[in-house]
Amino acid sequence: MFTTGRWIFIGFFIALFVGALIWSYRKDLKLHKKQYKGSIWVLVGFIAFLLLLLLLKQILDL
Repeated sequence: MFTTGRWIFIGFFIALFVGALIWSYRKDLKLHKKQYKGSIWVLVGFIAFLLLLLLLKQILDL
């Protein structure tokens, strides 16, 4: 299975990877707010579409 050394490596890798993601996101936050303004509505529409598909599946399977 996994040795102790592998678990330590996995822990360090995940911690450093998440740290790099946070650092990169914070560095580009001002640019993201400018470039992706209003993109939350695309996400809301996508989730609404998926919920509609699930609802239709439930109705048509009865």
